[in-house]
Amino acid sequence: MIRNLAASLIAHERVKTTLPKARNLRPFVEKLVTLSKEATIHRRRLVQSRLGDRTATKKLFEVIGPRFKDRPGGYLRILKRAKRRLGDGGEQAIIEFVERTPKQDAAAPAAAAEAKAPAKKQTGKAGAGA
Repeated sequence: MIRNLAASLIAHERVKTTLPKARNLRPFVEKLVTLSKEATIHRRRLVQSRLGDRTATKKLFEVIGPRFKDRPGGYLRILKRAKRRLGDGGEQAIIEFVERTPKQDAAAPAAAAEAKAPAKKQTGKAGAGA
């Protein structure tokens, strides 16, 4: 379960889960990020054997490892959510990388807003002219 959660965290750079799972995941992923700072065959094979996902391993060595090259540790943060989970009332948390990819933070909401805006204008003109 931790391997799959780690692969999802690396792929999406942010995961919503329960607080105990997030606390258990943090040291596992931080050790993988530390290994991915230096891209050698030996380290790549170590990460692949611990993670078990080739695409996550590739992203770890090509994107995330170089991003934290100068940082000595503390690559992840855990944010507690106020809302309790329905059913068992477990505490929810968000675990994410301290530094995220810039294009995910700024470009994604802007692109989504631009995609929605022209579609609304076109339907308004077609409705007014008919």
